[in-house]
Amino acid sequence: MSEAVEQRDERWPLLPPALAVLGLATGLIVHWIVGTGYQPEISAVRLALLSFVSVSAILFGFVVIRTDLIRSAMFALGCGAVAALILYFNGATSGWSATEGWRLLCLALAIGIAAPLFQAGREGGFRPISYPLAHDHAWTNAVLWCLSWAFVGVVLLLAFLLAALFDLIGIDLLSDLLREEWFWRPLVGLAFGLGLALLREQRRIVGLLQNVAMLVLGVLAPVLAVGLGLFLLALPFTGLQPLWEATKSTTPILLACAVGALLLVNAVIGNGGDDAPRNRALRWAALVLAVAILPLVGIAAVATGLRIGQYGFTPERLWGLTFVGIASVVAVAYLASVVRGRGGWAERVRPANLDLAMIVCGVALLLATPLVSFNAISTRDQVARLESGKVSPEKFDWAALAFDFGEPGRKALDRLKASDNAVVRRTAADIAKKERRWEVEQDASDPAPRLAALEKRLRILPRPVAVPPGLGEVLMSERACGSEEGRCTLWLSQASSEALVFQDDCFDRIEKQSEPTTFHARSLSCTAPRRFVAVSGKWTEAEANELGRRSDADRAAAEQGFTSGTIEVRPVQRRQVFVGGVPVGDPFE
Repeated sequence: MSEAVEQRDERWPLLPPALAVLGLATGLIVHWIVGTGYQPEISAVRLALLSFVSVSAILFGFVVIRTDLIRSAMFALGCGAVAALILYFNGATSGWSATEGWRLLCLALAIGIAAPLFQAGREGGFRPISYPLAHDHAWTNAVLWCLSWAFVGVVLLLAFLLAALFDLIGIDLLSDLLREEWFWRPLVGLAFGLGLALLREQRRIVGLLQNVAMLVLGVLAPVLAVGLGLFLLALPFTGLQPLWEATKSTTPILLACAVGALLLVNAVIGNGGDDAPRNRALRWAALVLAVAILPLVGIAAVATGLRIGQYGFTPERLWGLTFVGIASVVAVAYLASVVRGRGGWAERVRPANLDLAMIVCGVALLLATPLVSFNAISTRDQVARLESGKVSPEKFDWAALAFDFGEPGRKALDRLKASDNAVVRRTAADIAKKERRWEVEQDASDPAPRLAALEKRLRILPRPVAVPPGLGEVLMSERACGSEEGRCTLWLSQASSEALVFQDDCFDRIEKQSEPTTFHARSLSCTAPRRFVAVSGKWTEAEANELGRRSDADRAAAEQGFTSGTIEVRPVQRRQVFVGGVPVGDPFE
């Protein structure tokens, strides 16, 4: 941490109680907004209020200084308002889908970059923004964020420890309070605010921890530099084909390496002056990492392009393409700084970092908004591929269209129910009835091939008969016979109204124990059969033990008997599956 910042940031006695009260109030407001109990969905209005309160409070705690209260509050409230509007319009207009978490990441990234830029600009008058100050505030904020949450963890650990201590003498008040959401949410806010304020007062300690973190990252730079260097040198001999065959996550892995290289480069070069590395190995490692970013991003771009060319647009691929584009700008800027600066390349990288931070902040903020809808782009592209015949209805990813592409995907699915293609029309109507993603099978439009494959690996007991209508589709699920090549055994009752399903591989790995007269199967839960019953012509899975299903009269009688103490043990007769004379699974009615 620079001495200039230390001198400007005087001790402020009111900061700890002020931020503690702010954190407590934020926790109470958040509890009022969120409510109690598990809520799988939250309205757009409440989501916007939640983001406004939390973002404003957290940012104010990081940027507030005694000499500039008004401007600090305006910046925090402004960022909170932007976050609230973004989350409101995302939830109200485009809807949240499986990949919308990237929007939240972009929003957090934009705010995380804007805060140190504001802090540095405020100290330098915004004309221009000082890179050393921006660099120092960025690292300081990161350290403060981690340490503040560590303080929250310590406070909660202490609270649970005290609760356990008082439980020993029969006082469970604190234990009961810690189970209440209205208590622990404000407690978390209070602890975070107090921890942040106390840490901000200890500038020298935080600065020391920041230097330790940068030192550790700097030591890792040569390790990553050697690894990436060997990787890139090996590519001309191995070619790129192994990259596509090894995994489908080529682009995320390469981008993660590029981000790691970028982080370690900046940890080594620091903000100039006294932070410049004196160790020659560190300087060379930083140079290698700065140069290696571009080829890594280039290979990631090729991988993304190949996937898009083969399978079209999806939200994940569009996000990957966007991140590759941003990383390409950074990689080109770093390589240009190395080529133009040569021995003094770090002096060119530092001001470039400031420009890149502003660009990334703006782009991330744009991507966080619903103005750019990757769901809509992906839906149009995938539906066009389906309607043009590039992909058949049997191989089309109906699950992604219904559950991963958000509102545009669901609307497209409704339109496809009126398609001229009979297979598309029938499949779209069937998929639209599904409520969960796992219920959708990729080849649901034509189950005949899978049924034929199932019959080849199915053994039917106690006599070979035809599989009843409707049971075959049930047997193909992962919970029954599965969709792989494993063999399966089906036991059918005399009236073909009840079925027991065993996976054969549960019994073909019998291991002998120390005594030759005893043996056990690989897994007792594996040997327990799945039980299905036909109700009104529809096959459904029955629970292993259905004793909990009672009529209202039975439940009332049980409640009355429990109150009066009428509890007794009676012998009952129940059915259970036996295999080789050995009982398996739970008894049933």
